[in-house]
Amino acid sequence: MGQQTGNETAGGGSGAAAGETLADWFGVELPAWLPPEVIGWVLALVVLAVTWTVSKLAVRLAGRTVARRIKRPSVTRTVLRLVQLGVVLLGIAVAASLVGFQAGDILLSVTVFSAVLGIVLAPIVGSIINGFFVLADQPYEIGDMIELADRGQTGFVEDITIRYTKMFTLDNTFIVISNDSIRDRDVINYSAEDERTRLSLTVGVTYEGDLDEARDIMESCARDVDEVITGGPDIRIGSARYPAAPTCYIDEFGDHGVHLTLRYWAKQPYKLLTVRSKVQTNVWSALEDADVEIAYPHSHVVFDDTSGELNVANRDRPRDDRHFPADGLPDDGSK
Repeated sequence: MGQQTGNETAGGGSGAAAGETLADWFGVELPAWLPPEVIGWVLALVVLAVTWTVSKLAVRLAGRTVARRIKRPSVTRTVLRLVQLGVVLLGIAVAASLVGFQAGDILLSVTVFSAVLGIVLAPIVGSIINGFFVLADQPYEIGDMIELADRGQTGFVEDITIRYTKMFTLDNTFIVISNDSIRDRDVINYSAEDERTRLSLTVGVTYEGDLDEARDIMESCARDVDEVITGGPDIRIGSARYPAAPTCYIDEFGDHGVHLTLRYWAKQPYKLLTVRSKVQTNVWSALEDADVEIAYPHSHVVFDDTSGELNVANRDRPRDDRHFPADGLPDDGSK
């Protein structure tokens, strides 16, 4: 009890001392009805307000310098958040000392908070740790177009923090994914390094059609779309190189026709469905006007002399009354 009373007295004394010091600075005498501790609390609130303003100003002043040096928006935002947090924590420590909290009390509070953090807030800590891994591994960046393979959702990365990732889907919905969850997912990044994306279209044509003409038509239809790369140097993926211009290949000889596969590159991955639709519309219209027929499943049934024999009963033949009496029931020999 004596130790607790001593702490309270020390705390009250610190607040009173702060109030008396403030009164001496401004050369005023505190009213008798106004406790000096109140001045300490008011001064602490002023310190917190100034600290919050200074933290925002520090982020604004350091923003451009940090962005130029790091050159990664996600890491830049994280560093600036940590700077702001450091300034705020410093202001809280100063304000706490003004109202009577000693360094030992603050250390004890930090210890208790750490214990609670380790027991109750373990999932949040896990997300924070995974957030640092996400920032270090760089699977995606702010502004990248990604797809969550297990959910089939595609969108743009809006923000990356040490706890979660924000994404706007193409359906204009907002998704917040914890970093410990997204590290276990398969993420497809359409914007990483090279935005050019390859698409393909398979069309079956009849064996009687002109294959060379069909291939030329399909390649020309892809080149007529503005969003499609029409030529240039080969595109390198790993150690392999692929033609940049639209190219049509004979893919397979099917049961009902020849399968032609057109491969072409879209300049950007942001409207792949629109690009694919334009190419397919051009191919459909061009093949209708050409001497090429699109194959479809069909069967021919042929009967000739070698197809076998089939006995057909004559309806005009009279019935045998022994087996079919007048009552219409077959005779089983019991009568």
